[in-house]
Amino acid sequence: MLLSIFLFGVGVLSAAAGRERISLNADWRFQRFTSNPDNLNYNTLKPWLLPSAANFVNDASKRATRPTSQPPNVTYSLANFDDKSWEALSLPHDWAVKGPFYSGNNVPVGGGMGRLPIQGVGWYRRKFELTSADEGKAVYLEVDGAMSYAAVWINGKLAGGWPYGYASFRVDLTPYLQAGSNQLAIRLDQALDSSRWYPGAGIYRNVWLTKVHPTHVGQYGTSITSRSVSAQSAVVDLIVQVENSLTTGGPTEVQVSTDIHVLDSAMGLPGARVGQFPNATVSVGTNAIKSTNGSVTLQNPKLWGPRPSQEPNLHVAVTRLYSKGELIDTYETTFGIRSLQYLGDGLRVNGRRVYLQGVCQHHDLGSLGAAFSVPAARRQLELLQEMGSNAIRTSHNPPAPELLDLADKLGFLVLDEIFDTWGSHKTKNDFQTIFADWSEPDLRSFIRRDRNHASVWAWSYGNEVAEQGSSNGASVAERLRNIVRQEDSTRQSTVGMNNAGPNTAFTSIVDIIGLNYQGEGKGNGGPTFENFRGKFPNKMIFSTESSSVVSSRGTYLFPVVEGNNAIVNQNGAGVDTRTRQVSSYDLYAVSWGASPDKVFAAQDRYSYVAGEFVWTGWDYLGEPTPFDSSRSSYFGIIDLAGFPKDRFYLYQARWNPNVNMAYILPHWNWPDRKGQVTPVHVFSSGDEAELFVNGKSQGRQKKAQYTYRFRWDKVAYEAGEVRVVTYKGGKEWATASIRTTGAASNLQLSTYQNRTSIKADGSDLSFVSVAVADDKGDVVPTAEPNITFSVKGPGEIVTTDNGDPTDMVAFPSKERKAFRGLALAIVRAKAGASGPITVTASASGLKTAEIVLNAE
Repeated sequence: MLLSIFLFGVGVLSAAAGRERISLNADWRFQRFTSNPDNLNYNTLKPWLLPSAANFVNDASKRATRPTSQPPNVTYSLANFDDKSWEALSLPHDWAVKGPFYSGNNVPVGGGMGRLPIQGVGWYRRKFELTSADEGKAVYLEVDGAMSYAAVWINGKLAGGWPYGYASFRVDLTPYLQAGSNQLAIRLDQALDSSRWYPGAGIYRNVWLTKVHPTHVGQYGTSITSRSVSAQSAVVDLIVQVENSLTTGGPTEVQVSTDIHVLDSAMGLPGARVGQFPNATVSVGTNAIKSTNGSVTLQNPKLWGPRPSQEPNLHVAVTRLYSKGELIDTYETTFGIRSLQYLGDGLRVNGRRVYLQGVCQHHDLGSLGAAFSVPAARRQLELLQEMGSNAIRTSHNPPAPELLDLADKLGFLVLDEIFDTWGSHKTKNDFQTIFADWSEPDLRSFIRRDRNHASVWAWSYGNEVAEQGSSNGASVAERLRNIVRQEDSTRQSTVGMNNAGPNTAFTSIVDIIGLNYQGEGKGNGGPTFENFRGKFPNKMIFSTESSSVVSSRGTYLFPVVEGNNAIVNQNGAGVDTRTRQVSSYDLYAVSWGASPDKVFAAQDRYSYVAGEFVWTGWDYLGEPTPFDSSRSSYFGIIDLAGFPKDRFYLYQARWNPNVNMAYILPHWNWPDRKGQVTPVHVFSSGDEAELFVNGKSQGRQKKAQYTYRFRWDKVAYEAGEVRVVTYKGGKEWATASIRTTGAASNLQLSTYQNRTSIKADGSDLSFVSVAVADDKGDVVPTAEPNITFSVKGPGEIVTTDNGDPTDMVAFPSKERKAFRGLALAIVRAKAGASGPITVTASASGLKTAEIVLNAE
């Protein structure tokens, strides 16, 4: 049946009108080429890609229009191309993360980008079917993220695309569709030197096919805000954009109805209705968008606020469009009712000051790479929340939409960030290449996509950009800031500034002052918060990036610096260059950073500081400062495998002070240090502590002002037990002990949150940790045997890891050396399967361990 007969996009309605959003994650064929197999490049494809951004360019005269011709015929886009020899896979997919790692010097990808094979041209192909039920519908492809320079073909025709690898985008497939089978093909082009960290490669987020009436709620077509918010009432404002995608015929008259429901958090569905906006009617011309707006006052609303001080209550607005009495579209928008105030003394949410206990997060998920996974992202956020964190910064790019969904539900505040570069390169092939053409549509699309998320408290449109000191930097910043204000007048925005001073024109542009390191003072320098405060007393000031301490989990090097801050590897401080490991006393920062202790002191001296975003919450692939020959960072508070480093408990003591906790470092297995000074540090929110070694007191200490750890720096090592008793307000608060272990004798398996059930949907994951233990069950912190993982039943081991930044074994390997007594296997149940999955860990000379998961 021909397209002209099938009547796609010309207004013929199916019997079952409404919106249908279908996952296209399954059943792809993929091939990566290390050379360019089709002789295409961005400059060749640009005329067909730019029109995809037309709705995100405000000046109509600057909107690109499609060429009447098609680019040269591409074999890989055709339905008759034989792709049976290509790899069969499901999305999300990161083609680089499986490795192998590049090692040594003069390799294509160095440490900065994670030493993984990101480069190449990748082609993805799959078919989908259209039936008579789809007659008359508009059909869109929605891609949440593809790295990068995505170009989309349908039935051999180039329909559109989007170059920025972190952007979500939509392509209208309607003009090129046919009844029955349709061939979809997506080309990606990932260059070397495209990033300062590991970007990943491939279609690494979800892909959707949306079928909808030609007149429908447009892309990101609702905006919901709240004002006059209190516990007694709140005004909720709504804008609905109605899009008519038809190119012929007269205007369509549409009735718009929107109800507000409480979100049923258990079911993720609309619950009780609590309000209704006034009905509206709009007349939408062909190939046009028309907006309508309305307001409603809710009584006794359930407010959204960050945990733990508030509750993240959510609502759902259900918008329905009718034409001639017939329901033609239903669109749901999840949102939160809350107020934000940006004051000189900090951030207020619903009138209550909230101190930003934030971390910066890159987008990769450790050994899973850039391929987005809800279970993995949830685990990251939950561990951060356990530490006491209430905020994340999406450094330095838009996150997956589902990450913001999780932040909404868990009660995180999100500093939503989009660009790392503007008009000047940081690496040869970074975003600067397309900044002139794409900065406006990328920024507008980003804000429209994310604006209804309650978790997003502010926008960041840049990070450490070179323009901070250039003659035109302020004008570029002003242009981008004005775009933000046009798209969202309810939130303020910033740039992560590492060099702009208080007297620069650049600093005067930002709404709120976000400082990278310079607030607390870079390296051994003094704080500069007061300089900015003196110039901008009414602007909120906070650290968009702080600390940058580096460490390897469970690694302790001697001697230990006497002060509260040291520059790593300065005269060999804090590093072992032979093993490429960094001391975990957590006092050693990069030259532009500072220890947590120094950061805390600066913030406490200047109480108006609104908080911080620590670099970083989790370790990430790439940027392995101070050892470029490694694979992953040393910056994280939690290592790449998800095991907390020591400073996790230093932050927990400050950010979650009501937890009865005391934590001792280092471990106490030092047979070669008998009688030698081995400093003992304790992290606790208690204000006094007494340390005992084999029952002998090492002294009782009281924390002095601007001191955040207890230190006994003259302890002489002797095997046995170290015990601490902490006090708060004169009363015993928490105790902890560590002891010298015996020899490793067995392995112990456990699952994250002791969860032994796993959904058999092909995407749920179980995180299985293995600990190397002695006969008493104590983890042996110096044991590093080779561990072999295996699975029986309807499951598979996806990746393994150990948190060691120097480990170059490919992530899919079932064999992994323990690092400081620990290792991890990530297990997935096969889609549609059920039953027990037995995970086994074995190592030479050690008792084997098993754990049973239940796929359901």
